[in-house]
Amino acid sequence: MPSALELSETSHLHFVTGTLAQHAVREIVDALAGRHAFDYSIGVMPITVAALMTPKWLARKLDLPKQTTHLIVPGFCESGIETLRDHVAAEVVVGPNDCRDMAELFGESRSEIDLSRYDIEIIAEINHVPRLSRDQFLTTALQLIREGADRIDVGCDPSARFESIADYIGAVVSQGVPVSVDTFDPWEAEAACRAGASLVLSVNSQNREHAERWGTEVVVIPDSPTDLASLDETIEYLARRNVPMRLDPILEPIGSGLAASIVRYSEVRRRYPELPMMMGIGNVTELTDADSAGINTLLLGICQELRIQSVLTTQVINWARSSVRECDHARRLVHAAVQNGIPPKNLSDELVLLRDRRLRSFPQDTLEGLSAAIKDNNYRLFAQDDAIHLVSRQIHLCEQDPFLLFERLLNAPIADNVDRGHAFYLGYEMAKASIALTLGKQYEQDRALNWGFLTRREDLHRIARTSRHRKEP
Repeated sequence: MPSALELSETSHLHFVTGTLAQHAVREIVDALAGRHAFDYSIGVMPITVAALMTPKWLARKLDLPKQTTHLIVPGFCESGIETLRDHVAAEVVVGPNDCRDMAELFGESRSEIDLSRYDIEIIAEINHVPRLSRDQFLTTALQLIREGADRIDVGCDPSARFESIADYIGAVVSQGVPVSVDTFDPWEAEAACRAGASLVLSVNSQNREHAERWGTEVVVIPDSPTDLASLDETIEYLARRNVPMRLDPILEPIGSGLAASIVRYSEVRRRYPELPMMMGIGNVTELTDADSAGINTLLLGICQELRIQSVLTTQVINWARSSVRECDHARRLVHAAVQNGIPPKNLSDELVLLRDRRLRSFPQDTLEGLSAAIKDNNYRLFAQDDAIHLVSRQIHLCEQDPFLLFERLLNAPIADNVDRGHAFYLGYEMAKASIALTLGKQYEQDRALNWGFLTRREDLHRIARTSRHRKEP
């Protein structure tokens, strides 16, 4: 989608659409013309669904008013749009796939907030590193960096000394990747620092006397989560010896004092406004039976407000397998929210994974009118009103159960065009529609469901190849 259109007093916009959406397009464009003061015309093309248009087909069918300065085509025409641009004198603009998003073309509902900035470091822990080969560890570390991590944390095994720790850390540091080590063993910490580790997790009264000779930054924790006095003592001890540090009062899981631990983070920030802080958020994401994206966003929001500049996360449990990427999106979102003094809403859809921001549906009379207007035997699928709708020439079937819907279709007079390829296509699309209804997501035929940053794009050429009965117009 391009940035907002630049219009003048002489601008005349010609919108093309199919017969299904023509009434919606007229209503939407008329309202936009009133707000943005432009002249317009609408060309209803001889095709029901705008998604089936192609630039080559449009070039043959178009009849532009002579005053047209801008031709607005549906977003599905983006592929091969140069064909159309070479054919018409007007400026060709690729609009949205869905006419109900047309306002974005005029700068409405478009966030101007910069989401490229952030100031929270993501430390990605790899657990039980001694159980991995060095190559496995290096591969995992580099993948986490690609996903958004800024530093790799080496999780050691408390039951056995990691004799090869220097070799492992050296392999990652040689790739230009910052490394921390998670151990209470002074030998492991010292060996790691000599190999290039620049942060040690963690230090309290048990091992603080060794920290001075490591020559690197350490994470200070209390002797027990509720004992802030021990945290104060270790901070004072290390400060006298000029050991650089960041503070972690320890985030506890739900049921073990989550709320109290958040209060402690706030209190530690009040006591030490000048010192960096860290929060180990995996204690909540890994130990809560809930998808991690929302939890990560909330915890990073707390970190942003308290100026906690780093988070430690891990991706062991399956529901938290994308935590690093979630944190990367979340830190940008919460930074923008805090910097601009606004809620992190309507800024990005990247973390709206399970459901969609909004649902859009067609009126029932529109679907009924479509079945009466269609002249071909192609099938249009819609998921709304807690049911899957199948519309074709002189047919409108509606069922909650896709198996019942397909059975009814096979008994319909036009079902003789359902070959194996077409049956597979319809089954695939109905499965997507059923998922959308279950979760409250927007279903658009021949388009991938929107899973935020997890969305896997679907090629639109599926429309042409799934069946000999679905032909390019």
